[in-house]
Amino acid sequence: MILSNRKIRILFWSVTFLALALLLLGCTREVVKEVPVEKVVEKRVEVVKEVPKEVVVTKEVVKEVPKEVVKEVEKTVVITPTPSPAKVVYVNAGTEPPTLDPALAEDSVSINMVENLFVGLTNFNPQTSKVEPDLAFRWVVSDDGLTYTFYLRNDAKWSDGKTVTAHDVAYGILRTLDPKTASNYAYVLTAIIKNGEAFNSGKITDPSVVGVKVRADNILEVTLEHPAAYFPGIASMWVMYPQPKWAIEAHGDKWTDPKNIVTNGPYKLLKWVHSNSLVMVKNPDYYEAKKVLIATLDFRMIEEESTAMTMYEAGSLDALGGSLGSVPLEDLDRIKKDAALSKQLTIAPSLTTYYYGFTVDKPPFDNVLVRKAFTAAIDRQRLVDFVLKGGQKPALTFTAPGNFGAVDAVKEGIGIPFDPAKAKAWLAEAGYPGGKGFPEVTLMYNTSQAHKKIAETIAAMWKEHLGVDVKIVNQEFRVYLQTLHTDPPHIWRLGWGADYPDANNWLNEVFNSKSPSNNGRFKSAEFDQLVEQAAKEQDPAKRIDLYKKAEKILTQDVAAIAPIYHYTSVALTKPNVERTFAPFGGEQFNTWKAFVR
Repeated sequence: MILSNRKIRILFWSVTFLALALLLLGCTREVVKEVPVEKVVEKRVEVVKEVPKEVVVTKEVVKEVPKEVVKEVEKTVVITPTPSPAKVVYVNAGTEPPTLDPALAEDSVSINMVENLFVGLTNFNPQTSKVEPDLAFRWVVSDDGLTYTFYLRNDAKWSDGKTVTAHDVAYGILRTLDPKTASNYAYVLTAIIKNGEAFNSGKITDPSVVGVKVRADNILEVTLEHPAAYFPGIASMWVMYPQPKWAIEAHGDKWTDPKNIVTNGPYKLLKWVHSNSLVMVKNPDYYEAKKVLIATLDFRMIEEESTAMTMYEAGSLDALGGSLGSVPLEDLDRIKKDAALSKQLTIAPSLTTYYYGFTVDKPPFDNVLVRKAFTAAIDRQRLVDFVLKGGQKPALTFTAPGNFGAVDAVKEGIGIPFDPAKAKAWLAEAGYPGGKGFPEVTLMYNTSQAHKKIAETIAAMWKEHLGVDVKIVNQEFRVYLQTLHTDPPHIWRLGWGADYPDANNWLNEVFNSKSPSNNGRFKSAEFDQLVEQAAKEQDPAKRIDLYKKAEKILTQDVAAIAPIYHYTSVALTKPNVERTFAPFGGEQFNTWKAFVR
């Protein structure tokens, strides 16, 4: 309480007590009373009281001189309390991340984890999808477009307090390229960094000839094989993250264990109970730690979507779906009709494609007519409308809309649409009229209720339109990825999401015959030439034309894959959580907010 004039004596106290009485009666009104006074004092007094529920009462005492009247005005203002930040947010990861090593991450779960434990030179804004500075506060490109010089901020720290330097970034890049590391994602760098492919293949063993140089503790220089306007996007990827050499050399394969790992991102690893949960906590040494509003992320590894949905509705999970886990397909209709759940449902764009791959050197799928028949027998629209129900779009080509170089398949007449008559004719031409004599083949997916439902639906279409039976099997995710790399089945499912929004990331980096991601062993010299030329081409119009020709070879002429649909990001989020939805890449949890319910 502040008194602004000593001359207000008994009058002031009587007014104050009257105001308190009115407040206790819950009144908000204007009271006027005439009070005789000895002397007129022309002075305003402001009195502020602290009352329960953050209600502030302000009284103005004004004396009107002619009538010697004190006019007392009482106003009640209600202030809405600021919500308290939630300390823990529970998210379903959907499965166990195969790795937390930036050099080895290749799947969406591992990448999601790695992208929140580490930061790289650049980053994509989750709202605009534009490249922004991150660990590097700026970069300069040489006139010939071949050399990028990155300037690192000086306040970046590792979680053990050490300063992040250009040496750490160079070490991370070279370790990813080192054939001893056996990174399945090194191909992103081999085709773009000078001498990266020669070093990765073992043709040269001296890392000093690779186009990665440290010019000062905070200056990194990267030289490319050819100009690439999309390189700042590649610089955001985990394969170019700094890596803690001292921790890796001290602990070997165990360096990513909670007691050993050293990170430089918004979060650090607290606990990892395999096949159960993984817990991250805010990294106080992160240079933008003040902007990280969620203190703890608790990831649960629940593969059964129905179980995860039950936990979400029970309040045990705060977020479900998006780029981690899935909202059960069978619950979508109910969710949309439910007054509460429908408000928590978000369907956002996603630069991701769901597809079935054919192992092209494994009979009978070594016959292009069989691959075309199986592709033409898939009714994508029916699948989207009656099974998926999440706003997905039927896909005829691989590169998802929204990427540079994506093709409008319908407009360009590229891809193999649903056509049961053609499907039957192609299968008959291949020697299996009506499916007679067709051998047993296997369709494999990684364990998931959604993948199971999709597989069963498409297998039923093949039975209906081709007269063939397909054996459906599933494997746990980590095992499944290994199977695809070593001995892929006849047909297998995968989803590909953009690492950066350019067709180079889709066509060249996935289906080039030299790519480790080319699980179906598709080989085409013409295709390789087109995508490699497009990677180097500086004219955007010419690049688009090259990618269009490459898409036609992949999805129509050779039919190495059957694109099925372009994803949407279907997610449920509790009302107390404010989240971002990046159209590609992992969830940026450092941009989320959560409040106590």
